[in-house]
Amino acid sequence: MKHDWFHDPIPAPDAAVLVAARERQTQLTKPPGSLGRLEALGAMLAAMQKTQHPRIEQLWITVFAGDHGVVAEGISAFPQVVTAEMIRNFARGGAAISVLAHEWGARLEVVNVGTVQPMEDLPGVMHTRVGPGTANFVHEPAMTIEQLREALAAGRHAADRAAINGAHLFIGGEMGIGNTTSATAVACSLLGRPAAHLAGPGTGLDVTGVQRKALVIERALAKQRSDQPLDALQRLGGFEIAALTGAYLRCGQLGLPVLVDGFITTVAALVAVRLRADLSAWLFYAHCSAEPGHRRLLEALDVQPLLDFGMCLGEGSGAAVAAPVLRAAAALHARMATFAEAGVSKG
Repeated sequence: MKHDWFHDPIPAPDAAVLVAARERQTQLTKPPGSLGRLEALGAMLAAMQKTQHPRIEQLWITVFAGDHGVVAEGISAFPQVVTAEMIRNFARGGAAISVLAHEWGARLEVVNVGTVQPMEDLPGVMHTRVGPGTANFVHEPAMTIEQLREALAAGRHAADRAAINGAHLFIGGEMGIGNTTSATAVACSLLGRPAAHLAGPGTGLDVTGVQRKALVIERALAKQRSDQPLDALQRLGGFEIAALTGAYLRCGQLGLPVLVDGFITTVAALVAVRLRADLSAWLFYAHCSAEPGHRRLLEALDVQPLLDFGMCLGEGSGAAVAAPVLRAAAALHARMATFAEAGVSKG
């Protein structure tokens, strides 16, 4: 895949604007550093948007959904049919991400990249099924190379839609019974970690269930392990994880800031950053998931999340909760008065 679209250039945030933004922070009517991390976030958003008046007003949320063949190994507390049922719940506005998107006035779309069964037309749901769920990666690669291309492209098109519609921030979410197992397998493959270090309860497994899950992942890694990002994604990933990877890469190319959600989306970010290190400048990390492997992922990426609320729902819900933090950082940077403008004496 040496000449695919995801190898196109990723611009860097504007360095001159960043310098000026940091200087502006020293002139705003507050003691230096008193807004903590909000100051650095505001300056970075200014550099990303190439203006000292950054805005995080238009939020775009795409939830990618797909099924996983590895569910046949008994690694989930919920039946596979829940993936399709939750897509319907998204469409009706009953899911957590639906409520939060409505609350913040965000655009929410759901992209079905691979439920086992074809689904009916639903409001706000796009059907771009790459296949009827992934294969069981314990026995064979999760997807073909062509399916990987199609799933990456589904993410690319979502990022394009966000940019065309004037989004200031992209949030990717996911839904797919079995996808914490898939994400854990990809992470173990890329980080060289044993499954026991990263496997967690997912949708609510008990201790015995988590141990079983780790053993299933180890069986898969014995056949499919690779330290190459796209190989690991193809052999062990999910269609929705690949779509998230494609979306993040395209957002970087478009200069569109991304707020990464929890464990599964961070695995997609890990794949994307391993493929294109320059993407990292465009990624913010929303929260530290209660899924135990997430903290190890954040450490591997050397990033600090905005929140730690003990969430592990997925859907992009943690990012939606954290989005107002970025909105606040942008507004404070853009609209606070300087000492000179306010006629306030500096310390």
